[in-house]
Amino acid sequence: MTGLIRNIGQKVIKLLDYFPAVAIIGARQAGKTTIAQNLLPDWQYIDLENSHDYDRVSYDPNFFFKQYPNHVIFDEAQEYPELFRILRGVIDSDRKQKGRFILTGSSSPELINHISETLAGRIATIELGTLKANEIYRQPLSKFYQLFLQTLAKDKIVAGKPPISNEQMQTVWLKGGYPEPVLSKDDYFYAEWMDNYHQNYLNRDIGKLFPKLNKIAYRRFLTMLCQLSSTIINKSELSRAIEVSEKTAREYLTIAEGTFLWRSLPSYEKSITKSVIKMPKGYIRDSGLMHYLLGIHELEQLYSHPIVGHSFEAFVIEELLQGLKATQATSWDAYYYRTKNQAEIDLIIEGPFGVLPVEIKYGSTVKRNNLRALQRFVIDNKLAFGILINQSEKVEWLTDEIAQLPVGWL
Repeated sequence: MTGLIRNIGQKVIKLLDYFPAVAIIGARQAGKTTIAQNLLPDWQYIDLENSHDYDRVSYDPNFFFKQYPNHVIFDEAQEYPELFRILRGVIDSDRKQKGRFILTGSSSPELINHISETLAGRIATIELGTLKANEIYRQPLSKFYQLFLQTLAKDKIVAGKPPISNEQMQTVWLKGGYPEPVLSKDDYFYAEWMDNYHQNYLNRDIGKLFPKLNKIAYRRFLTMLCQLSSTIINKSELSRAIEVSEKTAREYLTIAEGTFLWRSLPSYEKSITKSVIKMPKGYIRDSGLMHYLLGIHELEQLYSHPIVGHSFEAFVIEELLQGLKATQATSWDAYYYRTKNQAEIDLIIEGPFGVLPVEIKYGSTVKRNNLRALQRFVIDNKLAFGILINQSEKVEWLTDEIAQLPVGWL
């Protein structure tokens, strides 16, 4: 991944100016170690999955931190839970000093608990997803995201030709964004890597964190999640489909979300409409992994598959949210919206900038009738505008309230 620039890089450096420590979290093999070492090549690197490095820190922590009181990268920090308590004391001994430690961690719901309970106020947390399209094609983060750094206004909508073509976006949509297999551009290696990643996820990560887990049932659950991606999740129906209890199905969802495979979107309940459905919606976060688990290996297979529309929706939402996380925008949340009368909006982003409803369509054109829910939501809630993201060729105002953006702008 030589020369690969990640979108969150500048934000990590900025956060180090404000906090003693920064945690970079995310799925395994998303590139957390690489970004930490590339950003801070002169810092001491400690791999806590390496027995030598683990012993070096854990045998005599006081001696270690006397040697290295600053500028240390702790990789896979969840492997040494006691580290969080020790770091608290080290940081508090010189509370005003910033930019001292980087922690990375993956596949551990406990990691977030350790950070929030032990290092609250001392550490900033940032999530690294798999590669976004602009990172794969070595493009800067789209100026589309400047929209969220100010109050939403129509005249701030981007214009001109998208920086990434529809054809390029389709390739990323099919293959996903795990750096090593995607950047290799070798189809055989890609398939082998995905298979090994899936097996390692089940046998190593999940097996270690949840040793009593029924791996066969959880494997069926993952396949079912792929089929249900971008839909409202009924846990009762899901549990019956994979022949486990509803409690177990809830636990499986928590595991999938905590290990960064699944993103859950809560229902948006702040609209003036009272008849909203309140069950969560969710999707598999990396489109390439989802397609691989469903046996979809070519674009032609994807185009004719029943999940094509839902798959494109999930891909677009994740691209958008990962881009937004790389900006300086803060305190925002993502939702979906659906009423009992079937009016639906795929994504609603709410933050200091306002509320932006987003509809996502797989095709390049859309009938006005299909925009009624979006248009009505904008008008009823007195919003600046809404956007439609699809595979069109240009930015265009479809109505007074709705702007069409090609997916390449993300």
